[in-house]
Parts: sequence; C-alpha cells; structure tokens
Amino acid sequence: MTVYNVFEARDSLSHLISESERGADVVIARRGKPVARVVPYEDSRSAMTGSDFAQWLDKHPLPMRLRSSMDDIEARVHENRDSWE
Repeated sequence: MTVYNVFEARDSLSHLISESERGADVVIARRGKPVARVVPYEDSRSAMTGSDFAQWLDKHPLPMRLRSSMDDIEARVHENRDSWE
C-alpha cells in the first residue's frame, strides 16, 4: 500500500491514477490519517449481469423471512407505481 499526504497527492494525481490502474493500493492521508483511496473505476452496469446475480443468489440464498413470490413482487411494483402518479 502506497500512502500519499494530501499535498503530495494534489501535485501527483496523474501518477496516483496510473499506479491505481496498475493495481497498486493507493491511499491519501491527512496528517498521517488515511482519508481516501484511489481505485480503478469499474462501470457498475458491466460489473454484474442478471446471470451473475442469479449465480450469487444461489450461493447466498435469502432467509425465508425475506423471500417473496414473483406475484408478491409484481403487486408491490404496481402498487408503488400507482402511488407515484
């Protein structure tokens, strides 16, 4: 992990971004206390597809008290849509 103080980070932002893109853990500190991390941008739209989520959900099932049938979910969606109008 590479730690830069705010002043150093301000003056070498391009370098910090390049380090982050190469996989380095870049942390920015104020008075020696970590306050921020520079990480590569990940497009959330491509991060997880519906199929990825379904696979994750198979491995991490919801507790019974949180499960709902498709009919219940659709009814809630329609109920909420109606309340917006």
